[in-house]
Amino acid sequence: MQHFYRRIYADPNFHELERKRSRFSWLLASIVMLIYFSFILVIAFAPELFATPIIEGKIITWGIPVGLFVILLSFLLTGVYVYRANNEFDQITKDIIDRARKLDDA
Repeated sequence: MQHFYRRIYADPNFHELERKRSRFSWLLASIVMLIYFSFILVIAFAPELFATPIIEGKIITWGIPVGLFVILLSFLLTGVYVYRANNEFDQITKDIIDRARKLDDA
């Protein structure tokens, strides 16, 4: 069984998959963190921006839709990652494992 894992690790496609998946996940994580920290920094240093009512005389302020946007963006980017993982990364993983099994059986 250890030979099987060594074959997978030796496969250049495995390292390419690892690089692609890592780069993509760091990109999405960076986007979420940038948006989230920007939101927090505005709350900390310019709270009046989010305290401004959307419509004059109403209770709902800009902070509510912006906060919802931050949450929804996180869900959306998670969905983007899952979609790409299911359609691209999983197929590459399957191909790598199939190749390693063929070499293991030979």
